[in-house]
Amino acid sequence: MPSSTSTPKTIAILGAGRIGSTLAFQLVRSGGHPVTVVARAGSDRLQQLQRDGGIVTVKGERAEVEIIDQLDEQMPYDLVIVTLLAHQAAPLLPSLQRSAAKEILFMFNTFDPEAIIDALGAERCAFGMSFLQADYDGDGRLDATIGAAGQKSLLGRQSLVDLFNAAGVPAVLERNMPLWLRCHAPLCIGFQSACGAGERRGGGCSWGEARVVARGVKEAFTLIRCLGYRIYPGSKARLSRAPVWLLAGLFWGLSRNRPFRVLLATGRLEGRALTDAMVAAAAQCRGTVRVARIEAMRPL
Repeated sequence: MPSSTSTPKTIAILGAGRIGSTLAFQLVRSGGHPVTVVARAGSDRLQQLQRDGGIVTVKGERAEVEIIDQLDEQMPYDLVIVTLLAHQAAPLLPSLQRSAAKEILFMFNTFDPEAIIDALGAERCAFGMSFLQADYDGDGRLDATIGAAGQKSLLGRQSLVDLFNAAGVPAVLERNMPLWLRCHAPLCIGFQSACGAGERRGGGCSWGEARVVARGVKEAFTLIRCLGYRIYPGSKARLSRAPVWLLAGLFWGLSRNRPFRVLLATGRLEGRALTDAMVAAAAQCRGTVRVARIEAMRPL
């Protein structure tokens, strides 16, 4: 049932993938908001949504959404949620800058959130990180798990936390979301690389592969410090100080968890783009950063 605790907002979601579709479904069915989903022109997903007339789950539940293939820049949406990957969203920044949207929420890993802030202004853009598990069946129907093991999405504004919670998507406030994302990027690459290696081997990654990833992650944390940022939050700061063998053990062990491995192995394109962003940022660093170690952990 739609929540009675929030005033309906006009919402557009850029990206009709697993996360975007899950958010759209919840915001319509539980939140009671009118939602427009923007899917890539000519994509199979766009055609699927058009055939279904909305988002359909494996349980047969349906959320009616407007389906378009390009953001309407003239529409004064209360909120636009961008669920694409950072390198996919970058070409859309000029359109988002021109748009009449009142607030734009970016929900993806990024090593350079300041570029987005500079383009759109701090008042209009916000950041978040979703912790949802979702997939499609063979007919393109959504199979989503929300709040598993108490997981909550992180959002940089309390108003967005309230919006998500009212729509049945558990969320908590993270006051320094840009720095959280920057410091999360090394671990994101590390897990994607280790899990990708594990999938290629038909099991977990090797100890040698885990050590390469661990050295790359530690060097990426060094890069962040050289750029003038602290490692945040405290849990990541502690990891940044951990010995290589301990980090390697983390990647080696988690790559042997099959559901985790299969999920993270699909993120190799994101990991490559994040690695490229770090290598580019190293040119601005005043300290000594062993870029080759960062490049070595690029997912294959």
